[in-house]
Amino acid sequence: MYVAFLSGGKDSYYAVYRYGRKVDLGIVLVYEFPRPSPHLLNIGKSIETLLLAEIPVTVARLTRGREFMETVDLLKKLQVDVIVAGDVYVDEHLNYMEKLAKEVGATLVEPLWGLDPLDLLYRELNDGVKPLIIGCIESLSEWLGVELGKSNVDLFVEKALKIGVDPLGEKGEYHTVVLTGPLHRSTLGYKTIGSESYGSYIILRLI
Repeated sequence: MYVAFLSGGKDSYYAVYRYGRKVDLGIVLVYEFPRPSPHLLNIGKSIETLLLAEIPVTVARLTRGREFMETVDLLKKLQVDVIVAGDVYVDEHLNYMEKLAKEVGATLVEPLWGLDPLDLLYRELNDGVKPLIIGCIESLSEWLGVELGKSNVDLFVEKALKIGVDPLGEKGEYHTVVLTGPLHRSTLGYKTIGSESYGSYIILRLI
């Protein structure tokens, strides 16, 4: 079985697109540590956008301290052969995924690994990915709820670089949900109903 770790966000989505082969299943891992994931609080939209991309989805809620073995157990039950993930440059993330793949005897594919993060952001948008920012650090709060595109990405990059943040958001500086993209058969609709703060992080609520 070919699976992909997906969140509904732009990078994991784009990794599947660059992989170029249809995956059998998208796995959405949700958690509440160190704070609730923006994808958990908007799980309906995270799942809906993947279904609009014609990717079957399963959701697994992870327990703090047991997340690795819970993921291993799930992958073994699914008899996974190939794992596709969207890591770019954080070694800790790659090492974790390599350990996971080794534990279950699967091949790990990281289509985005080693790409320049700024160039990657522009590639995603140029290839038709349209992300909505659904969670971000306070210093990016003016961009919460904004749809990124070719018309405003330069301003976003300028702001991110000015405050010392990776414009790609690889370290969680912000999270997105994909509204449409090259894998979508139709666009995700949404309505904003509010936002919630968790320390210095703000998360949008969508329906």
